[in-house]
Amino acid sequence: MLEVAQTELLQECDYEAEAQSTKKFKMLLAEYPEFSVPAVVPSLSSKRVLTTEWMSGVPIDRAAKEEMSVDERDRVGTRLLWLSLTELFTFRFMQTDPNWSNFLYDPRTHQLSLIDFGACQQYGPQFVDSYLPLVRACADGESQRDAILHYSHELGFLTGGESRTMLDAHVNAAVLVGSPFDSRRQPFDFGAQDISKRIASDVATMIKERLTPPRSEIYTLHRRLNGCFQLASRTGSTIPAREILLDVYARHKWHV
Repeated sequence: MLEVAQTELLQECDYEAEAQSTKKFKMLLAEYPEFSVPAVVPSLSSKRVLTTEWMSGVPIDRAAKEEMSVDERDRVGTRLLWLSLTELFTFRFMQTDPNWSNFLYDPRTHQLSLIDFGACQQYGPQFVDSYLPLVRACADGESQRDAILHYSHELGFLTGGESRTMLDAHVNAAVLVGSPFDSRRQPFDFGAQDISKRIASDVATMIKERLTPPRSEIYTLHRRLNGCFQLASRTGSTIPAREILLDVYARHKWHV
């Protein structure tokens, strides 16, 4: 965790890299008018200074309390979950800082403005090709225990020498994290979810029993996905999460 944090802190201070990431996201999201990404101003940017256009709006969690109807909260939450899954599985390039103030809502245009691309990560095709079926297995619940363990081993979460206690905790936690995509709970009410509380005992077991740390990509990825869940919770969004996942799954371009 400390090694990943050190890498990220150095990355956050690389303004030339952030400028390139901002430009890349502006290009990737150009065909989606509900999202807006600031343009970089090259003549006012350097290794030590990054200048972009000003983006109007207020942080989404505040806007949800002051500006949005129930339907609008659901729309915004739905688009943010779609964005997270699309960044990971389609773009394979994700903004991994889930700070709520990085997502702005403009009450006039109803656009979602994305800012601060200092923390971004590229994911390899093999990683994504294993992680997507793992998410699908987690969404399908305990009946997919063998698939969850298979893809978890393939991704390096497990070594194959874990105790039954560790494996049980791992599967329980995976199913809990996948519960927003459970077919029996659609659309999923993120405002009423308590996943972080329910998963606490399994996390404690895994910290004690784990034989290997997760691969480095996992830390920032899970932080962003957890941040997306928390943001949907703070906005009180009810989201057709499984429909979004299955659509991403159906459109995925497999590399293996």
